[in-house]
Amino acid sequence: MAVAAVVATGALALPAHSAPAGPDRPGSSASSAKAGAPSARIRDAAISRAEANVTRHAATFGYGKDQALVAKDVVVDRDGTEHVRFDRTYRQLPVVGGDFVVHQTRAGKLVAASHAKARKVAVDSVRPGVSAKSTESQALKGVTGVRGAEPDAELIVWAADGTPRLAWRTTVAGTGAHGEPAGKIVVTDADSGQRIETYDAEHQEAGTGHSEYTGDVTIDTTKQADGTYALIDPTRGTITRDAHNVSSSGLNSGSGTLFTDADNIWGDGQKFSTDRATAAVDAHANTAKTWDYYRDTFGRNGIRNDGKGATVFVHVGTHWDNAQWSDNCFCMMTGDGDGTTDPEQVDLDTMGHEMTHGVTSATADLRYSGESGGLNEATSDIFGTMVEWYADNAIDTPDYLFSDQSTPPWLRRMDKPSLDGRSADYWSRKVGKLDVHLSSGVGNHWFYLASEGSGAKTINGVGYNSPTYDNSKVTGIGNQKAAAIWYRALTVYMTSTTDYKGARAATLKAAADLYGATSGEYRTVGAAWTAVNVA
Repeated sequence: MAVAAVVATGALALPAHSAPAGPDRPGSSASSAKAGAPSARIRDAAISRAEANVTRHAATFGYGKDQALVAKDVVVDRDGTEHVRFDRTYRQLPVVGGDFVVHQTRAGKLVAASHAKARKVAVDSVRPGVSAKSTESQALKGVTGVRGAEPDAELIVWAADGTPRLAWRTTVAGTGAHGEPAGKIVVTDADSGQRIETYDAEHQEAGTGHSEYTGDVTIDTTKQADGTYALIDPTRGTITRDAHNVSSSGLNSGSGTLFTDADNIWGDGQKFSTDRATAAVDAHANTAKTWDYYRDTFGRNGIRNDGKGATVFVHVGTHWDNAQWSDNCFCMMTGDGDGTTDPEQVDLDTMGHEMTHGVTSATADLRYSGESGGLNEATSDIFGTMVEWYADNAIDTPDYLFSDQSTPPWLRRMDKPSLDGRSADYWSRKVGKLDVHLSSGVGNHWFYLASEGSGAKTINGVGYNSPTYDNSKVTGIGNQKAAAIWYRALTVYMTSTTDYKGARAATLKAAADLYGATSGEYRTVGAAWTAVNVA
């Protein structure tokens, strides 16, 4: 669910050398930190310089024998400062928690490095003591509520806690009770068979959907050779299709039926519509609005910043009251709701939320577990909310109530997340053990405080009253600045294992880059984190 960065892939094997550790943070000036999408030539040159820096400063990056680099993302600031993100492999095995970002000048001078928890990623042996078949069998036994479950074990180097070890990462995939994508990732020690962690295989958002959330809208379509019109966005490449209520496990980017129409007039604007194109109108239009938000705000050209549009499926499963993003098919999926009170989930902030999961996957790739999972969900809530503010639609008025249109009165709220009875307002040692949709409350609360400040107020007709952990008073800087800081932190400083303490550090660096280390914006970022008990 990546923003102003270009994705580059391909394994690159580099020799190891020792060198003194580099500095802790880049020296981008506050006036020149906003990033844009680099050309292929600039991107390739930046990757080459970053490879050289990894070679020269191997000790800084923990880079050594039997490792290879996979260049994942490139961000170039206006002043030429480059931020190149790498994943790693060890003896051709993927490394989880060993990713890093190289921060360098245009001339190739290393100025900083951002790391996931592991720097050294070597293990004594890549021969597992437990077989893949045994691992898959045990993983399958430990997963419930998944129909047609099929396990698939992959050997990896697991270093998400900072200590590398050989592990099996088993994906148990199938469908849920309503035909929605369902499954678990089970990580086990490859020598002992002991379970390390289990987390959701899919990024889901509990909610409902109504058609025609934003009234009459203009949608971009393509006229075909036979004279009919299709829901193919010629500008953004998005394709909207009818899944015909099949289960998600049977979907790929070419599944279902493309929506077509004879007169280029779509849907009927009714809730619980029998016209299947009505849900498609909102899905198509709101995906385009999300694309435009990222383009106009951050210079990002699509989810992966490569100009390629995703496929959007409506009418997935039977009575599936949800929506989600899938990296596997590079698509968004929306269900029809519960059939009685909840129509399809295709409103503005929901579509923005799901598309942002793709952005996160293409950049920091925050692991969908523990505190990093909460940050992953908070990122989608933050930018889903910002899409709503960007659209500024008179019917779906901008607010800090997530999914208020599709799950009235709201599914989550940012000023005091605990009002849902489950989410966390403040950080504690227990936060990492919560469901990621609940631990996201800490990040959501930070965003509201940084944007609007603490205390009681009314915004666009909605009353808010945001408390603070230490009873401090926070003065907001506006949601555009808060979102810009979060975006830069996500795409430049966060890594796969970033936790809330790491998010504080990353957003402070981003605020310093964008506005200066002595600015009011920088002080507010820190104050808002303190107010949610993240020191």
